[in-house]
Amino acid sequence: MSPGKPRLPVAIVAGLCEGARRAVVGDILHTVPGTAVLHHDLSAATNGSVHRTIRDINGPISSSHTPLVNDCACCALREDLVPELLRIADAGTHRLAVVELWDSVEPQAMAAVIAAESASLQLTGVATAVDPAFVLPYLANGDDLAEAGLAAAPTDQRTIADTFARQIEYPTLLALAEGDDPASDADQALLTQLTPAAHHMRLVEGALGAALLAGFDIAAAAARQHPACALLPQQADEHGVSTLVWRRHRPFRPGRLYAALEDLTCAAIRSRGRFWLADRPDTLLSWDAAGGALCIEPTGPWLAALPDAAWDMVPAERRVAASLDWHPEHGDRCQHLTFTSPDLDHEGLLRLLDSCQLTDTEYAAGPQAWKELPHAFDELLDPVG
Repeated sequence: MSPGKPRLPVAIVAGLCEGARRAVVGDILHTVPGTAVLHHDLSAATNGSVHRTIRDINGPISSSHTPLVNDCACCALREDLVPELLRIADAGTHRLAVVELWDSVEPQAMAAVIAAESASLQLTGVATAVDPAFVLPYLANGDDLAEAGLAAAPTDQRTIADTFARQIEYPTLLALAEGDDPASDADQALLTQLTPAAHHMRLVEGALGAALLAGFDIAAAAARQHPACALLPQQADEHGVSTLVWRRHRPFRPGRLYAALEDLTCAAIRSRGRFWLADRPDTLLSWDAAGGALCIEPTGPWLAALPDAAWDMVPAERRVAASLDWHPEHGDRCQHLTFTSPDLDHEGLLRLLDSCQLTDTEYAAGPQAWKELPHAFDELLDPVG
């Protein structure tokens, strides 16, 4: 980019709902003069290439294929995206570049790629386009992306449900574009409860384009997704859709929790949060379930397990989250899980969760005894080899 030129504003529009995504991009093209839309079609990636198009309000500007990188379509997208955006920026003929992500591409990774080019590009907005009528069907769909022809690589093991969940939970803007089947009050309630950080905006003349030029804080967005300080749904009950927030300061007994995993995973179409096991007192564990599939991962130490000197290196968002959960004995170690679903069995779910904790007798034995409890999660949490 030539010295002295202003940075090119770049906005991302993601979404598994292709019809909604196209409607949103079309709205931007018609309401923000000087917009160029860049799109990588990954549907033919299994044949070794990715099709890239750039268009504006008048139609196609360019169209070409780019080869796969490391047999990964998303890697090819990363390698090709920034050079094309820089070419648009250097030409100086467009006011805004919209990156329309292909169906299963998640916005968080692409936002980081664009934000890294801050000398020439300015990430001004990230939106996921949603048809509210599809929220429940997508979140309940545990099929692999590969089965639906939406995998971004041969090794892509994501499901439709977990991909859609991350698409709607990352951005601060959800662009709502209804299709032929109008959304119900329950659809709207489900979407609202799952996305407490997002502004929901319908396609109103000019409003969406302005919102995507308002600015995007990528560090804050990443903090909202980190298990240690994620902005999780709040307790709610509306139109038959409810969210249960379960917070405790007593650890899980590993074997009892392991035995209950299937029932807990299937209790809600979406559940998230952080938790601790009695035999792993220093490890913050993340809980991420959608569509009947659960992912549990270690995400580093609890703050209470760190030396005081290390706290200065911890992001402020995490220190604030820890202070809200702070316990005089256990520090920030806690159970903070949320379950959102239509027809949620609150009482049954509470009983099951509470039963997985240490009993009074087990708890009274103390932390040293807890570490000696039979392990149940070694296969899930400890890397092999």
